[in-house]
Amino acid sequence: MATHTHVSGASKALNLTRRLFVVAGLIGFLTGCEVSNTFFTNPNASSELDQELEAVLADASGGAGMEYFQLPGSTELSKIPQDPKNPLTPAKVELGKLLFHETALATNPRNSKSLGMYSCAGCHHAAAGFQAGRMQGISEGGMGFGIRGEARVPDPDYDPGDLDLQPIRTPTSLNTAYQEVMLWNGQFGATGPNEGTEAVWSTAEHHPTNVNFLGYQGLEVQGIAALSVHRLDLVEESMVATDPTYAAMFAEAFPGMPIDRETVGLAMAAYQRTLLANASPWQRWLRGKKSAMTDQEKRGAQIFFGKAQCADCHTGPALSSMTFYALGMADLDPNSPDVNGNIADLVETAGLGRASFTLDPADNYKFKTPQIYNLLDSPFYGHGGTFNSVREVIEYKNAAIPDKDVGGQLAEQFQPLGLTESEIDDLTAFVENALYDPELFRYVPDALPSGNCFPFNDPQARIDLGCDN
Repeated sequence: MATHTHVSGASKALNLTRRLFVVAGLIGFLTGCEVSNTFFTNPNASSELDQELEAVLADASGGAGMEYFQLPGSTELSKIPQDPKNPLTPAKVELGKLLFHETALATNPRNSKSLGMYSCAGCHHAAAGFQAGRMQGISEGGMGFGIRGEARVPDPDYDPGDLDLQPIRTPTSLNTAYQEVMLWNGQFGATGPNEGTEAVWSTAEHHPTNVNFLGYQGLEVQGIAALSVHRLDLVEESMVATDPTYAAMFAEAFPGMPIDRETVGLAMAAYQRTLLANASPWQRWLRGKKSAMTDQEKRGAQIFFGKAQCADCHTGPALSSMTFYALGMADLDPNSPDVNGNIADLVETAGLGRASFTLDPADNYKFKTPQIYNLLDSPFYGHGGTFNSVREVIEYKNAAIPDKDVGGQLAEQFQPLGLTESEIDDLTAFVENALYDPELFRYVPDALPSGNCFPFNDPQARIDLGCDN
């Protein structure tokens, strides 16, 4: 695998400060002069701006304060939200980490040339903030990768109808521990918002929503269902089912349980629950490192949690919520050069949002509130990927003029915000930079038991990813 190195602006600044400290101390030693205490400031000292932000957060959290917005450490398993039917253990997380990236699970392709060539991580990889890195993800039938997944294109040998494509932008796996149901329409998950929706769960054995009947939360249901949806599977002779390394890991993670679709899905869900953007400047500021954010980002945070009312929907540690709103954003454009396959009819159905699952007209055009960390890694925003910058989204919500007629379903929260240009600048800086975790490759395995390249293993992807070097 290629080595990926990310050095944050905060890290560079810290290194510079250390060098200045050494130089200033040396000057003081050589000249006999005392180095002024004002030359450096305590990085943990609260300024007036910090104190103002803390007051805003106290109000936005209903008095709970900064802890209300803090993400736990990724190894603090007891603090991470989890499904009681799938309690987190280190063994499950480590197994899931490998399986999520394991291209050897690609055992059920439409075209035999793609055998062992794709993985779950193909459309949810660290390079793109655990998104696809392009407007429409391509799993089986794609070729190449690029740097962030942006260069993946359809294999010309594939019929468009055989490509594994989605009619909606691929959601991120980052911070999904805080989502009880999954996908833009929330169809995966037996609990929370989906309690009482059992009548629309499919009774067909291989239909994705049939997995809801197992009673798991969204990530677990998604993990199990994805094996069929995305042409991944376990067969008796497959590498994952027969490899002694995997056998030992399954035995430790799921003692007394078989190696099957359910345990594979549960392991991958356990891993995804640990994908937390807890090294972002915002999270470090919440933990007491007041110099982690710039003054502009702090002003932007005040606007986010105050005047712009973003936290009415984007709240808690993941800045998300189990709510569904119609904001009039456009759907994936079947005519876009970045969209492949004959998916116009599918886009129309997906464009119904929550109603595409519940079949309730009251849910028409309502989509789940997404988490908003690491948005810069995959510059496609909205369920249709029709915005190309964070600022565009903020300007859209500030103006509150819908791109799509949603038949009177617009959320009451979709109102003009009255933000000035400078306030939009500050808010954009907060969302783009303060909510950006630069170290997501800490969640990626060094290698797989199969020895395969990942997240894709096709010849062009192997070149792009440096697997043949």
